[in-house]
Amino acid sequence: MWLTNSSIGRKLVMAITGACLVLFVTFHVLMNGVAIFNPEGYNAVCAFLGANWYALVASIGLAALFIIHICYAVWLTVQNRKARGADRYLVTSRPPQVEWSSKNMLVLGIVILAFLIVHLYHFWAKMQLAEILKCHEAGDPANGMWFIYQTFKCPCALVIYLIGFVALWFHMNHGFWSMFQTAGWNNDVWMSRLKTIGCWWTTIVVGLFVVEACWFSYNAMTGKYDSLPVVTFGDPGICLDSEEAPCPFSSCGEKKSDCCKEQTACEKKEACGNCK
Repeated sequence: MWLTNSSIGRKLVMAITGACLVLFVTFHVLMNGVAIFNPEGYNAVCAFLGANWYALVASIGLAALFIIHICYAVWLTVQNRKARGADRYLVTSRPPQVEWSSKNMLVLGIVILAFLIVHLYHFWAKMQLAEILKCHEAGDPANGMWFIYQTFKCPCALVIYLIGFVALWFHMNHGFWSMFQTAGWNNDVWMSRLKTIGCWWTTIVVGLFVVEACWFSYNAMTGKYDSLPVVTFGDPGICLDSEEAPCPFSSCGEKKSDCCKEQTACEKKEACGNCK
């Protein structure tokens, strides 16, 4: 099959998967923006994208895109190194049109992959995965604002995310026009336009990510998120369906079966002596 046997085919697969990932990143930054202007709306989006069949199908499809993109990136890198042989060790002057990011796409990809693993741990593992397993550390899986607070109240999180965003900017900026070049739009007129469009698109998207991360960090570390509803389900090993699970509205120690049946949210808090 030419998509795997030829260099052009492999580059085309990289371009298609890269385009899909660019669209996803754009959607992701817009979804995060909801958390700034409407926290309740953001939680509603998180509930909609929970462990529903359509969200799970989308997650599986997205994971497949990431895996294919990563595998083909490594494949092409190894192929290019083999083709160059010992010449890659020669010291040569770099043509001015060759960008730094184009020579370091694999390194940038590794940094982004490491950042992605951290991001998945902070949110996906504690939300969608926790809902699938019906077990989690703390908080309702649909309460996305709570997990934003828990993540960004630590100053180190902001540093990690900013490093990831810088790598993402370089990777996306080069990848945006490179995928069109693979498709054959590599004449002087269109390539100049695509590089400009790619730079603007990438800068706006990554810039919004930076603003959002700084906003979340500031609010989390200055106590502005302290009034968020705290929902605690106890130890990581306790499942939500268990009648032995603690009351999810307080740390009073009452069992779920004692204080959490057929009551309103405030009544549940009163039952545990913690209604505000």
